[in-house]
Amino acid sequence: MDAAIGYPTAILTALLLVVLVYWLLALVGWVDFESSGIDMELGLQADGDPGEISTLAGYMVAMGLSGVPFSIALSVLVLVAWTLSCLAGEWLMPLVPTLTLQIVVGTGVLLLSVALAILATALLVRPLRGLFVTHQAMGNASLVGQTCTVMSQRVDGRHGHAEVAQRGASIQIRVWAPDDNRLTKGDAAVILAYDEAANRYRIEPEP
Repeated sequence: MDAAIGYPTAILTALLLVVLVYWLLALVGWVDFESSGIDMELGLQADGDPGEISTLAGYMVAMGLSGVPFSIALSVLVLVAWTLSCLAGEWLMPLVPTLTLQIVVGTGVLLLSVALAILATALLVRPLRGLFVTHQAMGNASLVGQTCTVMSQRVDGRHGHAEVAQRGASIQIRVWAPDDNRLTKGDAAVILAYDEAANRYRIEPEP
């Protein structure tokens, strides 16, 4: 306890308490642990000055702390720094004779603990990056230009169904084409446009 509330560990103890309260709130659902995160690689927007966010993101990337929610990286960093500083406060600080030297040595311990914590956190969060990969969902309009296979007996201005081959599974879509076409089941066609209001695609026979 003396090491935890003594200088310099007291500073990190206060930060650790803040982190603990944050995760307790996340546990009961009052905050989303990813909502305050910063995606360093995609450069997502966040509240605050964009210049400050960009600078912080640059520092985090440079330190190897990208790829996981900011809250997780910061929590691990604070915990590791607190542990190192607390150990130094228990074993090293009692050997320092005067108050002036304690302040000087304590400041050095604080800076060194944070520096070592950054390196350790970069190693610890690296295996977690795969858990927080953001996959962009495919939008309806993204199918425009692709080839589909007609699944209905015919396609006209009101009715029609087709299948778009995708990696892993095919997608069933509603389609239409001008009445004067010869599309029938099994024919290949090209998707020309997406009608958002009707939630269907215009197609034409593949050249």
